[in-house]
Amino acid sequence: MIPIAKPLLGDEEAQAASAAVLSGWVSQGPQVAAFEKEFASYTGARHACAVSNCTTALHLALQGLGVGPGHEVITVSHSFIAGANAIRQCGATPVFVDIEADGYNIDPAAVAEAIGPRTRAILVVHQMGMPCDLATIVPLAKSYGLSIVEDAACAIGSEIVHTDRWTRVGAPIGDVVCFSFHPRKVITTGEGGMLTTNQPELDAKFRLWRQHGMSVSDTARHGSPKVIFEAYPVRGYNYRMTDIQAAVGRKQLERLPGIIRARRRLAACYAHALARVDGVTAPVEPAWARSNWQSYPVRLDTHIDQRQVMQGMLDRGIATRRGIMNMHQEAAQADLPLAFPLPHSEMARDHTMLLPLYAQMSEEDLNRVVEALAECIAESVGACHRTAAQ
Repeated sequence: MIPIAKPLLGDEEAQAASAAVLSGWVSQGPQVAAFEKEFASYTGARHACAVSNCTTALHLALQGLGVGPGHEVITVSHSFIAGANAIRQCGATPVFVDIEADGYNIDPAAVAEAIGPRTRAILVVHQMGMPCDLATIVPLAKSYGLSIVEDAACAIGSEIVHTDRWTRVGAPIGDVVCFSFHPRKVITTGEGGMLTTNQPELDAKFRLWRQHGMSVSDTARHGSPKVIFEAYPVRGYNYRMTDIQAAVGRKQLERLPGIIRARRRLAACYAHALARVDGVTAPVEPAWARSNWQSYPVRLDTHIDQRQVMQGMLDRGIATRRGIMNMHQEAAQADLPLAFPLPHSEMARDHTMLLPLYAQMSEEDLNRVVEALAECIAESVGACHRTAAQ
């Protein structure tokens, strides 16, 4: 079976986790602090705050920027449902806008149209690792005094041209950037997330809220030569990362450059091989973006049956996934009125497939995927023709 994704974990991660366990400090502690420092250095951010997952990161980011009841947050429906959940968890309302016709990221023109008197922030998504058009969106947000949260759950290691130089996603171009370390992502800690920002006051809020609103961290209290009684001046959450996870994350961060090189090489192989397959369109990087290729989406021609092709691939021992979900088409968000039509989002979900891609993948397996895809598309087209002839 060729899986859709496979985390790259080895003895180094196992030994790091073991060392954390044997140290006796397994909750948020010195490993988390070291991971945060190394992550900030890698991305170029001034501050990095580790949390339990990317959903909690999104919640803290929005809350830190003052998003609350009565506010609207402009975002895409074409993303994982956690985005809308986090907005609603703050008491605010998501306003869904469409993606670009030729890609999978938020359409800046649609953002401009959606800004209204209740808009407080814009939640952009670097979908599947491909950076979105921040060069257009950031000046727009600034002109209206709006905050920007970057959902970079999939985008660690991706790059974007900013102020005429290549900049890693995570060196905030907006206000806060949120990352995920789920096993489907490029690096993993099992679960886990990170917020990066250049604003020290936001970082201080995140650190207070992630640990129950505790005035003094347990690490500071533990290391103090004097007795300290903590206080709880604000309501907070238990959004902490463990030292076991952080120890794994530090080793994953060391692997990251090699992982990205492998994924970019495989993406180039896919693009070359798919050029010979009819009925499918490969993704394209804008000149100002470098993706980490967290996922590899291909667009099927509209007359090709997505489910049939995916089933044919599965029957051949190859896992695929449907195009990215649309939140407005799920029952959990169905109560939200749609202010704008979302044809490109709906088209992308229903006519896109994600192909297997992971750092350990061989070119032999990649070619097997492409050959199977070509066969399944031909079968789907043949079935379509037979149906039309009846």
